[in-house]
Amino acid sequence: MIRVLVAAKSPVTRAGLEALVRADGRFEIAGDGYRNGDLARAMRTHVPDVVLLDADDTMLPLASDLHQPGAPALVVLVGEIGRSDTRRLLQSGVHALLTRDSGAREISAAIEAAAAGVAAVSPEILDLLLPSSELSESEDFSLGEPLTSRESEVLALLAVGAGNKEIASRLKISEHTVKFHVSSILSKLGAETRTQAVSRGYKEGLIVI
Repeated sequence: MIRVLVAAKSPVTRAGLEALVRADGRFEIAGDGYRNGDLARAMRTHVPDVVLLDADDTMLPLASDLHQPGAPALVVLVGEIGRSDTRRLLQSGVHALLTRDSGAREISAAIEAAAAGVAAVSPEILDLLLPSSELSESEDFSLGEPLTSRESEVLALLAVGAGNKEIASRLKISEHTVKFHVSSILSKLGAETRTQAVSRGYKEGLIVI
């Protein structure tokens, strides 16, 4: 059972998200959310596996600061957001970034993915991260040799804009090893750039959206 802490300034929004969580048999609510204005304290008190945060403009900085070693996975719902804020959130450790109008299935899938340590990004937000020329590739491509589990982890981190140093730190491997994995990923995906590898990774279902 995945324990989910729901946080939203609006009581109506919070109630709706909590109802969504309760309706899914894989999840359970982990205590009260943002009622007392101190989400970090609520996280320490209720020890959730995942925090589902509805972040308005005033809460975006909070979302960036919440991820610490040993902290629960973060699934963040946003309204309009720019490329710089998107990259900042994902690089700060947010596992999933969805638009506020995402459906119940998308949100539930993101919670499950985040709990498993997999990145999940709404297609609309992905458009901000990848140039349209990369997203609209028309050439045929067929994945040959499958990615190893470590390569899949590296690809997921590439998808959120992590550089070699950050990937090495998160996975506790050397930067030289990261470069080796990236080279192997590019080769297996037939990609010339990291951006192209990420684009093909999404198309092949190697990265959860």
